[in-house]
Amino acid sequence: MDAVLVILLGVAAGAVAGLFGVGGGIVFVPTLTLVLGLTQLEAEATSLLAIIPVALLGSWRQTRAGQVRWRDATIMGLLSVGTAIAGAPDRVRHPAVGDCGPARAASARRRPSSAGEPPLRVG
Repeated sequence: MDAVLVILLGVAAGAVAGLFGVGGGIVFVPTLTLVLGLTQLEAEATSLLAIIPVALLGSWRQTRAGQVRWRDATIMGLLSVGTAIAGAPDRVRHPAVGDCGPARAASARRRPSSAGEPPLRVG
């Protein structure tokens, strides 16, 4: 069942990215947490890896169409790598930082409390 959901998620993310010009993460992360039960951090990490083929294909097609502003893309890319490197260790040490809304509820549903109580049921 999970394989079918993952396939459907890939198709949906590709469709949303292609139709609306947004990143697949806008579909991947909420679906991975709410439907497949991943934690927020697991969903973010999985989404980052899964989006690579889409980013490569989109970049290639936009380059062929002459739409890429190379100087701007290079500056943004280099700066974002630096800030991601600076922020990633903190995010891994404190995975709850940034969890919000449905993703936080899904993570709480999976995680038993430290007092041995049953996991929080949401919804």
